[in-house]
Amino acid sequence: MKNTLRQVFHSSKFLVGFIIFVAILLTMFIYPLINPGNPLEMIGVGTFARPGTYVSLYDAAKTPTETLRLADADDKRLAKQLSDEDRVAMVEWFSATGVDIEGLDISDTDALLELWRANYDPAVKPKGMTQAKRNYYKRLDAAIKEVGAADTLIIADTGEGGALEKQGAITKTDYVNVGQVANVKILPLGTDNFGRDVLKELVSAAGTSIVIGLLAGLVATLIGLSLGLLSGYVGGICDDIIMFITNIFTVIPGFVLLILISYSIGQEQRGAAVVALVIGLTSWTWTCRSVRSQVISLRNRDHVNLSKLSGHSLFRIILTDILPYIASYVVMAFILQVSSGILAEAQLSLLGLGPKTTEVPTLGLMMNWAMLYSAHTNGSWWAYFPVILTITLISFSLNLMNTGLDQVFNPTLRD
Repeated sequence: MKNTLRQVFHSSKFLVGFIIFVAILLTMFIYPLINPGNPLEMIGVGTFARPGTYVSLYDAAKTPTETLRLADADDKRLAKQLSDEDRVAMVEWFSATGVDIEGLDISDTDALLELWRANYDPAVKPKGMTQAKRNYYKRLDAAIKEVGAADTLIIADTGEGGALEKQGAITKTDYVNVGQVANVKILPLGTDNFGRDVLKELVSAAGTSIVIGLLAGLVATLIGLSLGLLSGYVGGICDDIIMFITNIFTVIPGFVLLILISYSIGQEQRGAAVVALVIGLTSWTWTCRSVRSQVISLRNRDHVNLSKLSGHSLFRIILTDILPYIASYVVMAFILQVSSGILAEAQLSLLGLGPKTTEVPTLGLMMNWAMLYSAHTNGSWWAYFPVILTITLISFSLNLMNTGLDQVFNPTLRD
């Protein structure tokens, strides 16, 4: 056993896949300790908040300030104020009013603003420009001027006839220490369409999908192994019946059968365990065929014949004289079944046939939510790309482990 394990962990492919998979598992266990709570909790009112650190403006305004005079502060404010759309719109204004813009680089904020301040006149009405467009340029000009304003006032409703009262002012040189602000939330992957923390949701979803893959792989491997052992060793009419059933399942496309069964169950009954069971019940055929072929090559070996002559039972012969010789193959089949189960759940959930959406997140459900709310078209990459990457890493690590095991246990592939 020790020698076998030593050979397995000397395989570079298995080792790399094992490290990736263990890293994913450790993240699943450790991150919830750092960031506990319900992964489906909706912390955002809006949808698809960008990744970053969010600071409560209410608490920041009440936090003691320090005065810092940064030389490039105004330049950064102006550069942040002007979006790419605003810059293009300013160039359109210059073109409509006949301003020479040859050699102008719209990414050069200073040059763009200098040209704007020198030429923009709200009274000018370029030919063919709508009133709504002119109002947009007025608002843009006011926003640019506002960046250069000295103070921002803090006012409050006194409650007496709706009167407002000045509470204080925030100058451009006022800064607060983020560590002193009462409420700061770090969202490394932003929020999804429901305003939920994507990273917390992703960690929980990866764990659920791996559990589904493990259960589906276990069910499929047990069914395939049991039927394959019986069919290969007993032979005769038992082999014919099992192969007949296997051929029926083989002829019907497995994923189509999976869709039909999942649809017939209904949304309310489709928990993670039920989905895993359905996947396992529809994906055992190739394991059964493979195990059968392995057993047929073993059933007439000398040690098996000797066990028959000794009067050992069918169960004992299969368990002690055949199964140990195909154990490594069964382990590799199980790893592939786990990978297939995770991918099958993702495919089902993309079609809206996955587990109930109100219980636990899965990688497939996260993809389904991102697709339904058009994350791929509105630029909200954080809602779907980390999910795709996680599915890829899990499948890649499992298949890499399987390839490493195959190199160790398959004599034809050994160096």
